[in-house]
Amino acid sequence: MGDSHGASDAGEGRALPAAAVFDALGARYERAFASSAAHRASLDRLLADLAPGSRVLDVGSGTGRPTAGTLAAAGHRVLGVDVSPVMTALAARQVPEAEFRCADIRELSLAEGAYDAVCVYFSLLQMDRADQGALLERLVRSLRPGGWLVAATVPLDVAGVDAVFMGQPVRVSSFGAEEFTALLTRTGLGVEWERSVLFTPDHPSGESEPHLFLHGRRI
Repeated sequence: MGDSHGASDAGEGRALPAAAVFDALGARYERAFASSAAHRASLDRLLADLAPGSRVLDVGSGTGRPTAGTLAAAGHRVLGVDVSPVMTALAARQVPEAEFRCADIRELSLAEGAYDAVCVYFSLLQMDRADQGALLERLVRSLRPGGWLVAATVPLDVAGVDAVFMGQPVRVSSFGAEEFTALLTRTGLGVEWERSVLFTPDHPSGESEPHLFLHGRRI
């Protein structure tokens, strides 16, 4: 998938910062996750809920595909933010109709009610749990009332676990499915759609992993 992901198999090695991981992976990441039918279904659902010309923030925009590219092609105004310079440059080439910014979303100013939708596909997993919760609260505040937050994660109850993702050493944190859903609800979202699947990345070291997709509306 084009959106910056988090973790896979348990392993050894010193964890790399997210920027270094995705600089190293580049377009290989997009190829590994391109066949995710659940991600496509989530985007189709979001497209059906958005008014024409909506403003969308894509957090962890990766290569720009499929999320930013799909939304921009439908006429929406997309800002993609990713911590990886390699990914950001690739996205700008692949999806020239969207805007991309290389930045840490935790340090970016987010205006109240600025967006009609915020996408957070697998981009929380290399943050610790406290940062994930704080960021989600800020992202919800950046939505207009009735705006959509779309999140996807690997719903495992882990905190600060060293793992190997597509050959890269990473440190990951996540929440179980019920706890993640409750976390979104506490930020002021009403969860209206969810899908849980098992997905196997198209990569030599790829193993099946659970994916959870949630769509919530700012109350």
